[in-house]
Amino acid sequence: MEFEKLKEIITKEVSHVEADKITLTAKFVDDLEMDSLDVVQVVMAIEEEFGIEVPDDAAEHMITVQDAVSAIQEAVKNK
Repeated sequence: MEFEKLKEIITKEVSHVEADKITLTAKFVDDLEMDSLDVVQVVMAIEEEFGIEVPDDAAEHMITVQDAVSAIQEAVKNK
């Protein structure tokens, strides 16, 4: 569930990312060619969509899509 929502967020916020390239192992910078501003936009959209706050240290450690899914699950659990 979180993965599908995250996939929608990424394709909406970062227009050059193709949905079929978004996998759990995809790296935001290396595989999806996102820059730091793109990542910040995605994190802000995640916070809005899920009604959570992603701590800065967690956001800094989001390298892959799976990292983001894990951060979402952790933040939702602690909500």
